[in-house]
Amino acid sequence: MSAETSTIQKQHFLVLDGLRGIAAMVIVLFHFMEWLITDFKENFVGHGFLAVDFFFCLSGFVIAYAYDDRIKHIGLKKFFIGRLIRLHPLVIIGSILGLIGLLVTPFSKGEDYSFLQLLTLFASSILLIPYPILPERAFNLFSLNAPAWTLFWEYIGNLAYALFLFKIKKNILLILTLSFAIYLVYLSHSYGNLSGGWSKDNWEVGGIRLGYSFCAGLLLYRNRFIIKNNLGFVGLTILLLAALFMPFYTLNWLFESIVVILYFPFLIALGAGASLSNPLEKICRFLGNLSYPLYMTHYCVIWAFGAYLQSPSFHQGTVSYVIALGSLLLIAFGYIVMRFIDKPIRKKMANMLWNTNVKD
Repeated sequence: MSAETSTIQKQHFLVLDGLRGIAAMVIVLFHFMEWLITDFKENFVGHGFLAVDFFFCLSGFVIAYAYDDRIKHIGLKKFFIGRLIRLHPLVIIGSILGLIGLLVTPFSKGEDYSFLQLLTLFASSILLIPYPILPERAFNLFSLNAPAWTLFWEYIGNLAYALFLFKIKKNILLILTLSFAIYLVYLSHSYGNLSGGWSKDNWEVGGIRLGYSFCAGLLLYRNRFIIKNNLGFVGLTILLLAALFMPFYTLNWLFESIVVILYFPFLIALGAGASLSNPLEKICRFLGNLSYPLYMTHYCVIWAFGAYLQSPSFHQGTVSYVIALGSLLLIAFGYIVMRFIDKPIRKKMANMLWNTNVKD
């Protein structure tokens, strides 16, 4: 591989990593705002949940890039161990934070839970076994760390990839992707939007959201659907935010379906072909490294924010400052977790298992 080719590929991934970080920040803002303005039609970031579909599509693209040419060589065991090392420490960290938050949530009187209930909730959370039993938490699949539902489906996608998706022909993959797309549109029409997947009442939506977007990401890479452009990281960030902050329309279900089925894959193709100036490389790298820790550690604070809104301490005039400060603190906390906990743990695990240093 020539130096020029290597540099181009590095830039492609840095742009996509930067977009992933932006999407994670939008998710944090969305989770704050959905407590404050429950009607998505009135919420300026009411489509923020679509960032999850962007994550899923990007995941398929990156998995295909990283493993299509070598999964047969490394084998299923090393593939699964590698994914566990990359993903699971933050599943456990998020579960610990969620347990602490459940027991000592500020502004909340708290609920009485037995030791067995807490043990079962924690065990199901760290093992990513859906356990939606808490009505006070809207029967989230994972009551301790609500965003973990996406990791549950991410693991399902990784399992499917390792068992058969990596070797199926492109035309079969296309048929599978189109089948998921049809079902996605059906569910979007049935529910009125694509925000489901997190609760016992809409769990199946998560599987279809993962199924379509993950397969679409695989198709993007395998067909080398990369669009060279000069939009750069800033231009592509604007295009991503345009989808996540778009207004609601009469046919909302249709617009969301179009964004997920067509726009996000197109955006990733643009990101894979975008050039990147040197000053933005560090920013994109930082955002990419931050995205997953931020995503998996922020929700214990969101529960506290929800309790604050319902407490005597709530003041409408200060809520915007609370959200702004809370978001900044969560970004800082996510960085601390990434830098001093998650990365050292992954590095140690990789060294212990196969004497390989962790690369972000």
